[in-house]
This record gives sequence, structure tokens and C-alpha cells, in this order.
Amino acid sequence: MNTQNIFLVGLMGAGKTTLGKQLAEHFQRHFYDSDQAICDKTGVSIPTIFELEGEDGFRDRESGMIDELTRLPNIVLATGGGAVLREQNRLCLQQRGVVVYLHVSPEILVERTRHDRNRPLLQVEDPLQKMRDLYQVRDPIYRAAAHIVLEVGTENHYMTFNQLLNALNKLPSFQAA
Repeated sequence: MNTQNIFLVGLMGAGKTTLGKQLAEHFQRHFYDSDQAICDKTGVSIPTIFELEGEDGFRDRESGMIDELTRLPNIVLATGGGAVLREQNRLCLQQRGVVVYLHVSPEILVERTRHDRNRPLLQVEDPLQKMRDLYQVRDPIYRAAAHIVLEVGTENHYMTFNQLLNALNKLPSFQAA
């Protein structure tokens, strides 16, 4: 495991981008968001990719981007919620950095994402049930892929940030510099 990279995984709305930016600033590393990198590369939004290429087409693009970004040194990466669904992505993440799962309940996630129209998987009649379904499938995968599982609830992001710093510092091989 390359302990100079930090990769954040979890369901949409878990706070991967917000926390990732804080970590990158704290450790003076470059920050990347895999979904944003896909948008930058294609010139279109995630919902547009889903509409034109379907979820499989998006997942193909995502796998290529995960492979590309995880090869970079000294980065913090916020992955898309479904990035761990493909084994090749999980291997890239596990072997090239410290994987941190931001665990949040579906109820809190739905509250956090309720006004976000950029979440194609939640544009359904019952977003809470959809989030519960995603959670049921993905939670065990996130846990298996992660080196650190961080329980994230309703506390503010500063508390979460400090919890993560403590967890990273407990890893014997973590390199902060």
C-alpha cells in the first residue's frame, strides 16, 4: 500500500469532496475528485454521460479515470459513490493509497442530497429507498476495500476531519509528508 495517497470512498453525500479538500490543504497535496475529472475530460456533466452512454458507459470512463488518478503521487482523491463496484477500481485504490470509507446512514445522506439534481441515481420517486438499496449493496464493498472506516453522522466537518487525522496517524505506515 502506498501510504502517501489518501482515497475517500462512500455513498454520494458522505462528504468525500469537502473532507478531501481539507485533507489536501492540510497535507499540502493535490486534490482530485474523480467525477469532476471525468466532467473536465469529457466536457459534459455526469447526468449527460448517464443519458448518452448509460451507467455502464459511465463506469468505463470512471475506471479509466481511477486508474489514471491513483497513479499520481501525493494526492487526495474523492471517488464517485460507485467507484468501488468494479474490482479493478478497488485494487487500484487499495494498492496505491490509504482507502478511507466515510460511513453515513442512508437517512442522513438523503437529507444532504435532497436538492442536488446532479445525482442521476437519485432522480427517482423514492430517493430514500434508492439510497437504502445502494447502501445495502455497497456498504460491505466499501468496508472490504477500506483501510479505515470512519463513522460520519451529524457532527460538523471539523470534528470529522479531526477524527480522520487521528485515524490516519494511527496507521503505522502512514506518511504525512
